[in-house]
Amino acid sequence: MNTIDLTISRTIDASPEEVCNAWLDPKKFATWMMGAQIIMNPVVDGLYFINVDYKDRKWPHYGRYLSIQPGKRVKQTWMSESTHGLESILDVGFEPNGTKCNLTIRHTGLPDDNDGRQHEQGWNEIADLIAKQHAK
Repeated sequence: MNTIDLTISRTIDASPEEVCNAWLDPKKFATWMMGAQIIMNPVVDGLYFINVDYKDRKWPHYGRYLSIQPGKRVKQTWMSESTHGLESILDVGFEPNGTKCNLTIRHTGLPDDNDGRQHEQGWNEIADLIAKQHAK
């Protein structure tokens, strides 16, 4: 199966540490992950499960953390029905931009089909929700 990669970027009105912590804290993560049920163990090789409410149904997602650099980067595997069992890679960067954070979500190894391409819309919606949550 052919795969695609996508990258989404936003400038967030918060420090990289704040945005990274919100990515790793299950309670904060749940506030912008579309009403999801979340189980997270955010340590290297720790597992996570996210059951997202989207388009009138539940979408289970799961994987493990590959690396965590506090305030800088989180890299994790990402599997769901929409990846057709492929273990895609989510690499989230948090870079300082003055008093703000440049958030970059890079998702690689997605199936090159409608399900894989729809991740772009999903990550854009999530990046917008993160920006809105941190708006001052």
